Amino acid sequence: MIADDSARAEPHAPWVFLNFPYDPQFVRLYVAYIAGVCSFRLIPRVALEFPGGERRLDRIIDLVLGCRYSFHDLSRVELDLRRPRTPRMNMPFELGLTVMASYRDLEQHTWCVFE
Repeated sequence: MIADDSARAEPHAPWVFLNFPYDPQFVRLYVAYIAGVCSFRLIPRVALEFPGGERRLDRIIDLVLGCRYSFHDLSRVELDLRRPRTPRMNMPFELGLTVMASYRDLEQHTWCVFE
């Protein structure tokens, strides 16, 4: 976890925030993303590093701000099969946080969206 403000000033160059589903149907793509990122000698970072609890949002924001890059896969933003049939919005929400963070300084964070 990134605890101090110095990480916000200068992101770790080899860190990549990966924003994608963590369910069994996505395992093959999850592994492909990690393998691809590692093949470029980059270090994958994910929200799963932080178990639930207090201030999780702050920790995710710190993680995004501490990464030089982020990849956001929105291919699984779909309606839940159970009622009420609503989409899970955590991945688009984390993309929104990233866009806002990069808006402050476009040269500090590069993000890509996949569908």
